[in-house]
Amino acid sequence: MSIADKFKLPARYGAGEKSVWVEYIQLALEYKPKVNLGQGFPDYHAPKHVTKALADISNGENPLLHQYTRGFGHPRLVQNLAKVYSPLIGRDLDPVNEILVGQGAYEALYSAILGHVDTGDEVIVIEPFFDCYDFMIRSAGGIPKFIALQPKSSGDNVSSADWVLDEAELASLFNNKTKMLILNTPHNPLGKVFTRQELETIANLCKKHNVLCLSDEVYEWMVFEPHEHIRIATLPGMWERTITVGSAGKTFSVTGWKIGWAYAPAGLMRNLQVVHQNCVYTCCTPIQEAIAQSFEIELARRDTPDCYFNSIRGELLPKRDYLVKVLRENGFNPTVPDGGYFIVADWTQLENKIDLSSESDKYKDYRFTKKFAKEAGVLTIPPTAFYSEEHKKLGENFARFCFIKKDENLQLAGNLIKEWNAKKSA
Repeated sequence: MSIADKFKLPARYGAGEKSVWVEYIQLALEYKPKVNLGQGFPDYHAPKHVTKALADISNGENPLLHQYTRGFGHPRLVQNLAKVYSPLIGRDLDPVNEILVGQGAYEALYSAILGHVDTGDEVIVIEPFFDCYDFMIRSAGGIPKFIALQPKSSGDNVSSADWVLDEAELASLFNNKTKMLILNTPHNPLGKVFTRQELETIANLCKKHNVLCLSDEVYEWMVFEPHEHIRIATLPGMWERTITVGSAGKTFSVTGWKIGWAYAPAGLMRNLQVVHQNCVYTCCTPIQEAIAQSFEIELARRDTPDCYFNSIRGELLPKRDYLVKVLRENGFNPTVPDGGYFIVADWTQLENKIDLSSESDKYKDYRFTKKFAKEAGVLTIPPTAFYSEEHKKLGENFARFCFIKKDENLQLAGNLIKEWNAKKSA
């Protein structure tokens, strides 16, 4: 056996394909677009009290804040997470046994999936989905079963609420091999906020078939009125079978800090702890301390407009509306999101204006987003990355735009899109 054969990548990792994030971050370096509306992070400062907390720690007098902390979560942080979520779920969370702090929501998801999915277990995944779900399920030996949200109509003025599941198809995916269903609300990339009725349908199926729900709720604070974020763990009979995931990066607009968490009953959390302690073991102490301090400030004002949990919605709404308007005026058909900070827009009305023949990618959305970045100077993300192989055709007509950006950069993007469209229309 050759060295190359003996030391090849284990089969559970597939062929080792680059993720869309690796590929498009590299493209941003190569193409140098004038505006990056691709990856989902703010290009402006987080709240001052958040960044100040970390700065104060670096200059502080406590040397232990630069050393290892408790493996399952810094004590001050898990205590404050319990204070944040206990009133929201209507039960007193045990900070020691029912909360885990991970290396971002990404690792919390990893620990939840690897901690519960065994060889041959089936996991229901709602499409489009955050691309790591599929990989993590397969790494655990599980079998993903996909069901796609689809718009009820393809006309103008589509909102994320118009993207729905076929209830009969959903019910047909449950069987005695089903271990888990992964829910993402508010949803990335559609911005869909699942309604109580939709959640009850999912919950009733999970209870009927004794299935675990992994609820990815990292955009929990970014829900636009009159919509409401409902935590599926609060529905009757769901607490004991739900793991909920959150993110400091999304909560405080500090995605580079890479701290996330999960909360669940102690019996479920034990499995996450086993994976976590044998993976990263513990997370960055000063960053956890800074997040803990930031939560204390927000807890003191949580029922006021100044609380960042409340104000971020108002901050994002005009950004969303501006980008929706620009896209509509320039040939795109955007789905208006009810939550989160992404817009998925159908670009096929522009198909006759852009020559994609020079791009070699298999899927049209990859060809469009690359050509659009070169010609318009605006980087976006191809949504087929969020679909299974058998359903990628459902994402080919769209591009994903991120709008948690400086107003001047959104305006620049608007001007670039208008200029590009005008040039193509001439």
